[in-house]
Amino acid sequence: MSRRNKTLIAGETIARTPQEAAFREVVAMIETARALAYHAVNTELIELYWRVGEYISSKLQAAAWGQSVVAELAAYIQRHCPNLRGFTRASLFRVRQFFETYRDDTKVAAVLRQLPWTHHLMILVRCKRPEKREFYLRMVIKKP
Repeated sequence: MSRRNKTLIAGETIARTPQEAAFREVVAMIETARALAYHAVNTELIELYWRVGEYISSKLQAAAWGQSVVAELAAYIQRHCPNLRGFTRASLFRVRQFFETYRDDTKVAAVLRQLPWTHHLMILVRCKRPEKREFYLRMVIKKP
């Protein structure tokens, strides 16, 4: 093995090739692209949930829809998009709550799209006061 160096790490022999640095660069590119794609998808999902929540909220506030219409909407989505998950009656009311909770809160508007949906759900369920929600939103964003 003239082109390989062997290194002993924690009792294991690991072969190192001259191409290893280049290979690590390619892996880093892949991981960066995956992270960017995840972030883009998450941003779009949060935007979608915001728009759906806004739509449902406006229909309910205008008395164009009653509570039972949201359940009908969930059933309609299930019938027409059977592989689509996350749009149950409860989930639709949760996106409405998400919109209504933050619609007038300009302080956290920019932060909302930086978090995954599950973080929002936990904050919505556990934090009733706006100051507490803002605190947790900002703390989650600051984590490395």
